Amino acid sequence: MSPAGQDVWVHVEHLKGRVAGHTYELLGKGREIADALAGRLIAVLVGSGVRPLAETLAADGVLYVEDAGLAEYTPGSHAAVMRALVEKEAPRAVLFGATSMGMDLASVLAAALERPLIVNCVNLQVRDGRTVATCQMCGGKLLCEAEASGPVVVTVMPGSFPAEAGLAKSPPPVEAVPMPATLETVGMRAIRLLEPEPGDVDITKSAVLVAVGRGIQRQDNIPLAEELAGALGGTVCASRPVVDQGWLPMSRQVGKSGMMVKPKLYLALGISGAPEHAEGMKDSDLIIAVNSDAKAPIFDIADYGIVIDMYDLLPALTQALQGRKA
Repeated sequence: MSPAGQDVWVHVEHLKGRVAGHTYELLGKGREIADALAGRLIAVLVGSGVRPLAETLAADGVLYVEDAGLAEYTPGSHAAVMRALVEKEAPRAVLFGATSMGMDLASVLAAALERPLIVNCVNLQVRDGRTVATCQMCGGKLLCEAEASGPVVVTVMPGSFPAEAGLAKSPPPVEAVPMPATLETVGMRAIRLLEPEPGDVDITKSAVLVAVGRGIQRQDNIPLAEELAGALGGTVCASRPVVDQGWLPMSRQVGKSGMMVKPKLYLALGISGAPEHAEGMKDSDLIIAVNSDAKAPIFDIADYGIVIDMYDLLPALTQALQGRKA
């Protein structure tokens, strides 16, 4: 038995019958924290008809709450359930992803229970019995440490920890918990899920990405990157300024407010390397940066880099690649 109040809980985020990848990251790190506190690691799965998802969760146990009113996510309904569970069991720490859903729930939960809330965490440890989190500030430009000696709610940036440790090798024990809260007073309900029209590529599945930033200068120059991507068998993606201009769709945006990608090759063209963008691609197997500014931050995380005007490089590189295929 673990000491009372020393368990670590992980909220299981899911959509359309799939567990969100960052949940496994939280479980892997949660295991370390629970062991350091001599507590248990508990996954909390809330929904309807998603019981099979519990089998993939590497935890000492899974609390499963099922109700038809929980089939689609709404902040009010899911927060009511989480609050009731936490009030009853009083875990030491509750971990959420720093996503739209996770931030919704974490903020409501912390306020309702008057618990400290630590946000945008990129590292987490136990030091002298205290929970210590390293957090991003100012869009990732600064890091700070926050400590909590007692119960705490934490949101963790996706991509901060490896996911492998959070995947179960065998199904964990699952406890079906009776609905702990009433949803009658919840003023919001989900009617239907609106999704973007199909047709664009999924950059998270591409092995080769050619990324363009401010250095592309204008929309008419994007075909140069597309031609290079074609020669490499890859896909064009972009930093936020390019998407904000409407030159590429949101589905192509890489970064904190876009997609998290881990391709085998990430070729960054005219990208400065702001922390918001680096957050989404820093774990790529191989990063090659092309920029005319030798002091661009992208060179700090690149495996290889070249200081050159991309318009001097792109045509020659594309031609060379196409020539090798001929």
